[in-house]
Amino acid sequence: MSDSDLPPLPCYINGEFTTLPHAKVSALDRGFIFGDGVYEVVPVYDGRPFRFEEHMARLDRSLGELRIPNPKSRAEWRQLVDQLVEAYAKQRGLPAARSNQLVYFQVTRGVAMRDHVMIPGLVPTVFAMTNRLYIYTAEERARGLACVTADDFRWKKAHIKSISLAGAVLARQLGADQDAGETIMFRDGFLSEAAASNVWIVKDGVVLGPPKDNLVLEGIRYGLLEALCLEMGIPFELGPVSRAEVLAADEVLLSSATKEVIAVTRLDGRPVAMGRPGPIYEKLHAGYQRAKLAQ
Repeated sequence: MSDSDLPPLPCYINGEFTTLPHAKVSALDRGFIFGDGVYEVVPVYDGRPFRFEEHMARLDRSLGELRIPNPKSRAEWRQLVDQLVEAYAKQRGLPAARSNQLVYFQVTRGVAMRDHVMIPGLVPTVFAMTNRLYIYTAEERARGLACVTADDFRWKKAHIKSISLAGAVLARQLGADQDAGETIMFRDGFLSEAAASNVWIVKDGVVLGPPKDNLVLEGIRYGLLEALCLEMGIPFELGPVSRAEVLAADEVLLSSATKEVIAVTRLDGRPVAMGRPGPIYEKLHAGYQRAKLAQ
């Protein structure tokens, strides 16, 4: 695919609004050369960014880990997101308040001659784009996702939302090669996460998830699902989850900006429990929809 084949979706690059076919970055941008940058993906429902402050807090954490200065204030990031949402809605002939979108933005260290050392004083590169947010249909949710398992061969700083995603790309492709919707990964026999999702299990009515450490990216839905469980009286625990526990779970769930929360109904070709979404999933999905409306 060449630049001219890209859809003319609205985007932003270093202070200028344009469309994807016209967005350009230096060949010596450290994001291009080293994957030296971070990103965020913010779902937008009815024109409103969902859990925007939580996304901004994670952006700050990731930038801090890589020692990249945040080039924008919270207000400036919000203005950028709102402008892209408005531009996309206008392009589609819709009012922004009726538009569901997925806004992606990334910050790299900037442009410099190739050198592994973190060169000080560079001007960070900022890129952002938006597109339609696909929301699973009721039929798709009732069917759930088929997933496969794999060893987690990624680096040990998975808590940084880095644009260096070769490990996640390889993991996700392992699933795609088997017509699976996701790849659930284990490190030393314990659950970490999926290629592009957090993973949860349910056993005897308790929601269990991996601890918040350097081996998983703390998804924005970590806090949301914990809050929903507290609200609905569902026991919630974070701690090591073994592969055996995952395979024996009553329910397996995925959460992400694009999936919201969805049930895994087949794992490595075998049904998860009864092979259909379970009662805890139904409660959490309903709670998630309420949270979207209440934002």
